This record gives sequence, C-alpha cells and structure tokens, in this order.
Amino acid sequence: MASEILAATEINLKDVNQTNCDREPIHIPNLIQPHGVLMAVSAAEYQILQVSLNTKQMLGIEPQELLDCPLTELLGAEQVAAIKSCLAKDFDNINPIPIKLTNLDFNGIVHRNGEIIILELEPSEPEQEVDFFNFYRLVKSPVNKIQSTVTLNELCSAVAEEVKKITQFDRVMVYRFEPEGSGTVIAETAETELNSFLGLRYPATDIPQPARQLFISKSLRLIPDVGYQAVGITPEVNPLTKERLDMSMTDLRNVSPFHIEYLTNMGVGATLVISLVKNKQLWGLISCHHSSPRYIPYEIRAVCEFIGQVASFELAAKEESQDLDYKIKLKSIQSQLLKLISGTEDLKLALGENHDLLLDLTGSSGVALVLGTEITLIGETPEAEFIESMFPWLENQFGEKLIYHTNSWGQVYEPAQAYREVASGLLSILVSKVQKIFLIWFRPEVTQTVNWAGNPNQPVEVEADGTLKLTPRNSFALWQEIVQLQSLPWKLCEREAALELRGSIVDIVLSKADELTQINRELARSNTELDAFAYIASHDLKEPLRGIYNYSSFLIEDYGEILDEDGADKLNTLMRLTHRMEDLINSLLHYSRLGRAELVVRPINLNDLVAGVLDVIQASARDAQVQFNIPRPLPTIECDRTQVNELFTNLISNGIKYNQKAEKVIEIGYLDTDHPVVMQKMSGYPEYTPTKIVFYVRDNGIGIRDRHLESIFRIFKRLHGQKKYGGGTGAGLTIAKKIVERHGGEIWVESIYQEGSTFYFTLQ
Repeated sequence: MASEILAATEINLKDVNQTNCDREPIHIPNLIQPHGVLMAVSAAEYQILQVSLNTKQMLGIEPQELLDCPLTELLGAEQVAAIKSCLAKDFDNINPIPIKLTNLDFNGIVHRNGEIIILELEPSEPEQEVDFFNFYRLVKSPVNKIQSTVTLNELCSAVAEEVKKITQFDRVMVYRFEPEGSGTVIAETAETELNSFLGLRYPATDIPQPARQLFISKSLRLIPDVGYQAVGITPEVNPLTKERLDMSMTDLRNVSPFHIEYLTNMGVGATLVISLVKNKQLWGLISCHHSSPRYIPYEIRAVCEFIGQVASFELAAKEESQDLDYKIKLKSIQSQLLKLISGTEDLKLALGENHDLLLDLTGSSGVALVLGTEITLIGETPEAEFIESMFPWLENQFGEKLIYHTNSWGQVYEPAQAYREVASGLLSILVSKVQKIFLIWFRPEVTQTVNWAGNPNQPVEVEADGTLKLTPRNSFALWQEIVQLQSLPWKLCEREAALELRGSIVDIVLSKADELTQINRELARSNTELDAFAYIASHDLKEPLRGIYNYSSFLIEDYGEILDEDGADKLNTLMRLTHRMEDLINSLLHYSRLGRAELVVRPINLNDLVAGVLDVIQASARDAQVQFNIPRPLPTIECDRTQVNELFTNLISNGIKYNQKAEKVIEIGYLDTDHPVVMQKMSGYPEYTPTKIVFYVRDNGIGIRDRHLESIFRIFKRLHGQKKYGGGTGAGLTIAKKIVERHGGEIWVESIYQEGSTFYFTLQ
C-alpha cells in the first residue's frame, strides 16, 4: 500500500512520546520473565532480600521461606564461595556460573549493583553446556566470514546469516539508526515464506530512548516467549536501599507492555536483540524474530553477543572504506586548496578564483564566503541580503562546535523554505567569530521516497484523564512517504574535509597574525628606542645650543661697538635661531616624555577639567573676544587628567590662535551614537562601538585646505610662516594626537577653508 503525507497531524507526537514512552521506567519494572528465578542479595552478609514469586515452580521452595535467609542455606558454602570469587573478577568473564540445587542444574548469572548482588538462575541441561573448544568452534567460522568482508553491506549480510545459523530464528535483520533517530533494515536473512523487511524504515518511537540507553550497557536481550505471564518480586521495595530494584543489567528483566504489544502485532513469538556499538554510541541492532516461542541457552547467547562485538569492531573499518575513491578525491582537492591559499595574501581571491574546487570539496552547488561585512557568492545560493539576515541564527547553531550542518534547513529555519530549490541543505564552518569569517555551502532540494514499515505516525489514544498515549502500530506493510525540503545528507568525509579546510585557513590566518605580531613587536621596540634616542639627543643638544646662544650674546655685549651693523644683525639672527632651536628641542622632549610616562587613569569629570582649561586660556588671552559654548554637560570618563588637560588646551588654543574673526566662537561637546559622524565612522571601522564617546572641539577660524588635512598632525608641520598667527613650533597637534592614541582613541578633523574646523576624538 502506498500513501503520501498531505498534512501534518495536529498532535505533537514527540511530546506524546515523551509522556508515555521515553519516560517509562523500564529499568525498575519489579517484574521478570518466567523462564528463570531472580534473587537480590546483600553484598555485605549475603542475605536474601528479595526473590521472584516463581521460586515454588522453579526451585520447589516458597518465596517467603527464602526471604532473610542466608544464601549459603540455599546454595551451600562452596557455591556461595564460588560466587564471591567470581564477583572479584571481570563481569564479562564470570558468567554463567554452574549452580546445582538437589537434582536441578542452573546457569547462575550474577552481577553487583552497589550494595546489592543480583543472582539469576536459568535451568540448564548438561548437553547445553559449551566449553572453550565448543565455543571456539562455534565462533571461528562466523568471525572468519565477518572479517573477510570488504564493504559494510557485506559485513551486515554476513552477520545476519551467521546469527541465523546459530540461533535458528526465522528472521535475522541488521538495523541501522539514522541521524534523526529512525532506523533502516540494511541486511536480512529470513525464511522464504516471510515477507521481506529489507530496506524498510522504522520510526524513532519504535525504540524509545530508555531502551536505547540500556542497549548500550546491556548488549543482548532475549524474550523467549512474547506471550509470557510476568512474574513479580517480593518485597516490592528493597529493604536495604529503600528503593525498587534496578534491573538494568539483568537478563530476566520484564519487557515493556508497549513493546510486547508491538511484537504481538508483528506476529513475533520470540525475539533476540544484540547491540552494535560504535565509538560508545548505539549504531544499530541485530534483531532476531521467531514466529513461535524459542529459548536460547545462555552459552549460545554468549556466542551471539561475541559475534555482535566483533561486528561492532569491524563497523568503523568498513564505514571508513566506503566511498574510498570519493575520499581520495576530496583529499586531492584539499591539497590543491591548501597550496593555493597558503601562497596568497588575499584569502577571498584564492578561494573565489578556484570556486570549482571549493564546491567539489563538499559536493555542493553553491557557497558563500563571508569575510567580515563582505559576502562573496559562488554558484547557486540565496541572495547576499538573506544570508546576512540569517547570521544571528547561524551563529547560535555552532555552540562549542566549529561546524554546523543540516540537510533540512527549511525545517529548522523556516525563512529558508523560500530558497528550497538552491538551499535545502546547509553546511557551515566557523573560522573566526570575532572577525566574522564563515564558509557556508548549500545543496538543493532532492525529493525522496522513504519506504516505512507501516505508517510512521503512531496511533494515539486519549486516556480518561485527557492525556495522550502512543499505542503500538498494527500494520507493518509498506507505507511510502514523499519527503520534501531536504537535500542529500552531508557525508562524514565531506564534513571532515570542510573542517580540515578550516584548519588550514586558521593556520594561515594565525601565521599572518604571528607575522603581524612580530612586526608590531619590532615596531614597538623601534618606537621605544626612538623615544629614548629623542629624549637623550634633545637633552644633550640643549647644552651646546645654550652655549652658542650665550657666546653670541657675549659677542654683542662686548664687541658690539667694533662690529658693523651687518655683523650685529648676523649675531642677532644666530641668537634668534638658537632660541627657536631650543623651542623645537623642548617640544621634542615633551613629545618624547608623553610616550614614556605612565598614564595615571582614574575617573575625571570633564566639566571640571574643561572649566579649568578655559579659566587659564581666558586669563592669558584677555584682549581676544572669545565665546565658549558647551551645549550640554560633559561626561565623566576614565583618563589621565594631566594629559587630557593638555589635549583640550592645545585644541582650544589653536581654535583661538588660528582665527581672524572679530568674534571668535569655540564649541566643546560630544556626539550621540546616532549622529551621522559617528554612524559613518562605525560603518568604516567595525571596532567602533556605541560605548566609544566621540568628543569634538569646533571653531569658526581660518579653516584648513583639504590637501593639508592629512599632514597637520605631523610633528613640526606648520602651514604658515614662523611669525604668522603668533608663531610656534608646530608640535601642538602632534602632541594632541599622541595623547589620544595613548588613551586608545583616534583623532581626526573636518574643516571648511575660511569657515572653521572641527576636531573629533575618542579617548576609550
């Protein structure tokens, strides 16, 4: 029967599943299967604390007679000593223990759980016992066949065939779990009259999460008679632990009624399930079905369990050998990409020009290369605006991982459904979260037909109290689903290739960063040496310069009458030049000290600081008509008071000095974060954040021509003659820039010639 999903059910089956399947406490059922006896014994005194209620039928002893009885009274001191000795060894190597009770033979299966020792007794026959040589004979041929397989399909087929030979079950299947939790029958050996289940998929709800966890810790599970009547244990609460008995590791543990009904609906009379575990994760199951009850002795179960372990070890090697040619091709592409990007300074150019390699690396139809605010699109992709808009969502998907992938992007991010034809699958690697460097590959939608064993949407019953309860499916006939909004899944080798490319890019980025760090280190050392040289040189230059000035002064005083007018003018010029030279040296010394002095950073109220600066300036410029405007109170910031005081002094003084207006106007303030100047700066420099305050000092002075805007911060750079606008050394703006940079900020100017200038700066 074929069908197609037309609409989603209104009932959230996942939530229903959480209420009555995934939360079922299957490890503490207080019931066992009836083909054996269970006892809970105190580990300290070996006193029987709990027993199953079938001891009369199995042992000929009433349950109440065994409670609080020393185990030695039942088994004898010799057999109890054997149990104690075995428990001191590895659990996997001690079971079963042969146990004799009068004329009855049992296999004793024992394990310890904290303060409790659990002993299970299953009847045995002497001819059922398997010694080492029989065990070796039973496993040698199956293991040889399993290990001689080449592919994963061959391995699973061999496992199914060999387990069927050993158990004589009607059907043996190998069932592999899919990434989303469902499972697919990938190998099967069955009697000819049975319908094949090969290739059918089973929903995740068929094997709830608690059962999956138990399959990892307990790798074999036998139900010899699906129609059994469960046997209780007494007392229900263990008197030592005050809790229900944990039966996780027992063989006799009762089966969930949900699972019993499920097997009954399938027409199964007995079942044996063996775990396949890869890298400590449940990879799949070897599932054996029989149409009638069938008991498998413990020794034969041990052989099956061993085969399951051998198969588990082989899984990794077989999966690694899958798509070997494709993996070799990916390695070749990786090598080519690494060679290309390692020899370039421009990552975007190297990857963009070799877009075929970049697409082939993951078998994609499109890729987006994201470098900060720049997005480069290659092949078939969504628009750049859409990719940019989904960045916040994508960044949250990585968590602690460096890679994110999905073959159903539209289902996890609904806006992506509009791009299903080019981007139903997404694979992304995070190169740098700080610098926002991503690679995002896309795959188109591939409509698929999935063959389910019956309708995967399990039926739901409404209980009397209104709660929803999943019920086992009644039909396991072929049921087809048309799956949309999905791409081909990303193979492990493709994801690994993407991660290795990321590693190569990171290595190159770090290498460039190391080079930059070394350059910065050398630059810092050079700057330190330059500061020291400037300080020493300027300090030492002052002494001979002062001598030249003094001797020139002496010559004029002592020989002024002898010298003619031209000689006196030359000496006066020499004195004036030495005086100017001393001013330059003093400015250089001051500039050098700014780079060497430690900053004393503390909270400074700029209103108080600027008020002090204005008092000093007004006192020294009484003749000038200056209007000072401060539109709103200035903030308190962390800074060095002395240096910031000098910064405002230099900028305000320049605004007055280079001003020919009758009424000079100086405005001091700061900008809001949404001011056009701030927004423009932030768009060009991502490191600017709303926490950076942009201050300004604005004047209505002579302004600066555009061609001089870049050079005004150079030391000793004057745009006018020495005597014009009051003279000076031309170091004021250089010192202002040094102060700003020492505070981790930046300074720049906007000016209109003959109208005025505005100096902007940040200090944090």
